[in-house]
Amino acid sequence: MLPLRDNVPRRRKPIITGAIIAANILVYIWQSTMTPFELRVFIFEFGLIPGFFIENTISNSYTILTSTFLHGGIGHLVGNMWILALFGDNVEDRMGRFSFLGFYILSGIVANFIHLLFNSGSTIPTIGASGAVAGIMAAYVFLFPLARVVSVIPIFFFPYIISIPAIFFIGIWFLTQLYYGTIGLALGNAGGVAWWAHIGGFIFGAIFYRFFLRKKLRYY
Repeated sequence: MLPLRDNVPRRRKPIITGAIIAANILVYIWQSTMTPFELRVFIFEFGLIPGFFIENTISNSYTILTSTFLHGGIGHLVGNMWILALFGDNVEDRMGRFSFLGFYILSGIVANFIHLLFNSGSTIPTIGASGAVAGIMAAYVFLFPLARVVSVIPIFFFPYIISIPAIFFIGIWFLTQLYYGTIGLALGNAGGVAWWAHIGGFIFGAIFYRFFLRKKLRYY
């Protein structure tokens, strides 16, 4: 399913969401100016490499954050930023700008730590904003479970546009991450996708989103 838009109005301009998207795009443009060798060095310097991070946590500590602003291709970048734009504006609206920024950053950091937990010996760089975006998706579905998400579904090569509840759209996405994450553990091969980073970011978001809401919107 490809989400196109939702039906939740916003009251304020999503300045932080836009700034995060702009930062990711600028970093990707910078990556695009590098030679293959320079890009490899750059990714190994600022990407999260579980094996190196665990052996030299202090000297590699910055990569737990910098890796969330790197992407492996235009599809990787567009996919993450599209979902962030779709769901992030409403979450930012409910949290406020600085709380939203903190929530986004912490979601990405926790997601990376969960990835480390399940891939402690890996020497493959982990990059991408997916874990942070997963936290935003979790906050969105708990704040707006019945919001309608207009999506495109290909059926026999023909695109169909449907409107489905956010709880269904995001619920299916999360179950998919759990399925492939579990399969990856069983086979010892995640297929190049950090499934457990997605799962970790989502669980963090689901548990802690309420502490980042504007005070008048908090509930327990």
